[in-house]
Amino acid sequence: MNGRLRLWWRRSRRDDGAAQIVEFAVALPLLMVFVVGIFDFSGAFTLKQKLTNAARDAARTAAADPISDLSAALPMSVNDAFYTIDTYLVANKINDCGITQSTSPSGLTWTSTSTGGGCPPGGLKIIINRGYYFPSTSTQPAAPDCSVQALGGQTAVLATCVSIQYVYAWRFASAASLLGRTASLPNPIAATAVAMNEN
Repeated sequence: MNGRLRLWWRRSRRDDGAAQIVEFAVALPLLMVFVVGIFDFSGAFTLKQKLTNAARDAARTAAADPISDLSAALPMSVNDAFYTIDTYLVANKINDCGITQSTSPSGLTWTSTSTGGGCPPGGLKIIINRGYYFPSTSTQPAAPDCSVQALGGQTAVLATCVSIQYVYAWRFASAASLLGRTASLPNPIAATAVAMNEN
């Protein structure tokens, strides 16, 4: 009996290599999902932070300009905000999709959209609303389209709202498919900032 036990022990020690390969093959898809997820979500978070910074800088820039230029076809304040965003994107190595400034406003809102320049479908959308207003006691954040909030009989605060919507090319969905799952992720990534008009 002792001899058979030794023989079984030797055989089982030799078979460990095959078991390790099988374990690795089973764990590899899960490991790939984790690695791709870490890189993809950190990239999306970084993009969101950069878009937020660009929107905030653009809103401050436009809000500091006088509102007397709003009668022009393309006000200097809107132009300043647009180029603040474009310069920020290029300086931070984010594709600006070849976007150009819109000259046809809807009221006091200028919307520029671009899907070219090697951007994913949906591209880049910039909304600049120089006539954004909200109730003085509002705690609601601005909507991604910079639409004005209902006053409800309260005093209005006149401000500038800047929204940037950028389509992010997610890789996580294809990695999740290794596990037989589908992933629905936010697209586009949007950042909105509001600054009270100074003049």
